[in-house]
Amino acid sequence: MFSRQLRFSALFAAICPALLCAQMFAQVQPVRVAIVGLEHGHVAGFFHQFPLQHDAELVGVVDANAALRARYQQQFHLDPSLFYASLGEMLAHRHPQALLIYTSIGEHRHWIEEAAAHNLDVMVEKPLTISLDDALAIRRTAQEHHIQVLVNYETTWYSSNREVYNLLRQGRLGEIRKVIARDGHQGPKEIGVQPEFLKWLTDPAQNGAGALYDFGCYGADLMTWMMHGEAPLSVTAVAQTDKPQLYPHVDDDAIIVLRYRTAQAVLLPSWNWTFNVKNMEVYGTKGYAFALDPTRVQERFSERSAGETVTAPPLGAPEDTSLHYLAAVVRGQLVPRGDLTALDTNVIVMQILDAARQSARTGKTVNLQPLP
Repeated sequence: MFSRQLRFSALFAAICPALLCAQMFAQVQPVRVAIVGLEHGHVAGFFHQFPLQHDAELVGVVDANAALRARYQQQFHLDPSLFYASLGEMLAHRHPQALLIYTSIGEHRHWIEEAAAHNLDVMVEKPLTISLDDALAIRRTAQEHHIQVLVNYETTWYSSNREVYNLLRQGRLGEIRKVIARDGHQGPKEIGVQPEFLKWLTDPAQNGAGALYDFGCYGADLMTWMMHGEAPLSVTAVAQTDKPQLYPHVDDDAIIVLRYRTAQAVLLPSWNWTFNVKNMEVYGTKGYAFALDPTRVQERFSERSAGETVTAPPLGAPEDTSLHYLAAVVRGQLVPRGDLTALDTNVIVMQILDAARQSARTGKTVNLQPLP
């Protein structure tokens, strides 16, 4: 009996460290991620990120355009075996855990539904899609298939925006009364975006609108986050095309006004800014805070004080980059709910954008109804 106990103890001692090591090894393995679509120019940022971030591994790239595949393969010195012409072929060989969708916005719903059919989590580039109907369909798909659908915005990873949010949460700004969000650049053609990117950006069937959608989504996302998921009561928008020779089919300048019970937001999306612009002003009952750029915040809390400009503390993992965030969600370490990337936030963003497009078209304020 004693001998049998000794043998069991020795076996247990030998097996348990092995199991523990295997468990630890599994925990630190990078999440397997594939990219679908190369026609969205922002995809280049991910090719730069993957070698630097060990939480996610690029295992496949899908695009039907052979010339695009060849261009990205050569530009980033990637293994040709990563590239596939179809999703099915890539899935059969590479077995990813999540997809990054970098197609036109108009194709997001289709590819999210394809991902759901294979039980894959998804991150798409902003905005979520081109209409509220599509957004509600995406929400149903995510719920039915138990997948996560995330939306990537550059401004999510700005420490300045997080600092403003923290000031609100701490009560130092008081209640929000007014927000002004400026987002945009000189225009996609003027800054030289890739031809395949420009083609769909200037097609309302694939982009939803012009600057109104392309950059209006940033302010709508930030405002919905700061309002803890509260939708505005009404949306009023004006859109126009100042450069019809360049953008004959879509707007290149817009103003969107959101009315809440006790606050207002003015969103200023444009392809007519003198320089690249992404900043935000938040006015509260106790003070104001301006996110001047990705890291700096101007704060003022007293009429007798001139205020000061501070550098926001760096964001911590996994909420510091899109790939860290995605990996944490896929592993179940982070539940996306109510934040800038989460689906619930971005369905409301689409409610705002859809109403803004309708308001700009009709010249009338759109009163929002509660979502089903």
